[in-house]
Amino acid sequence: MKTRIILLTAVLLVNSLVYASDNLKVDSLKPRLIAASPSKTTRNVNGILFKYFDEEEYFKPKKVNGLAMGFNFVGIFLPPLMLFNLQPPVNDDYVIVPREKMNTINGLQLSLINLEPTVTNGLEINVSSNVNTYAVTNGMSVSPFFNLHHEMKGVSVAPLANIGQKCRGIQIGLYNQCKDFRGIQIGGWNENGRRKLPLINWNFKKQKVNKK
Repeated sequence: MKTRIILLTAVLLVNSLVYASDNLKVDSLKPRLIAASPSKTTRNVNGILFKYFDEEEYFKPKKVNGLAMGFNFVGIFLPPLMLFNLQPPVNDDYVIVPREKMNTINGLQLSLINLEPTVTNGLEINVSSNVNTYAVTNGMSVSPFFNLHHEMKGVSVAPLANIGQKCRGIQIGLYNQCKDFRGIQIGGWNENGRRKLPLINWNFKKQKVNKK
């Protein structure tokens, strides 16, 4: 009799855990109007996402249709340090992240810094840009200091520097650099895979880029 009671209790416990797990998965996929990150249950947001620090070890991608706001205060202190070591992101520096494993922001990304792999479709306004992460922006990127992207399609504007690996569009800043570049660069000094020129530089032809 005791054995049956123990077995019945175990079965009920397992069933309740499975039910709770299924509910958690359903809740995490349900779009939210306002959400916070990091969170175990936040996956889809149709509204506003508040990100108070960046996930690195246990990162789980999120999709935001609306506004994503990042408040990682590391972004306030980083620009003065990075000015002495601005380098173009290269393929060897990053693991190429599949799109389904990246954050997707359809709308506006407004943050102090971004340390998570992210695709931004729209407008990106970022104090310290995207650091040590795979970042793709389709639209416009604006920073009061510098823009760092692995891929950029659109317009990139920053007073000091715009630096990327693969760029399609326009770079405007004091220093512009992109290896695989097609478009126009406007600034004090401009570099792409084809030539280096002051004031204005351009390239509209397909380039052979050395990935080493």
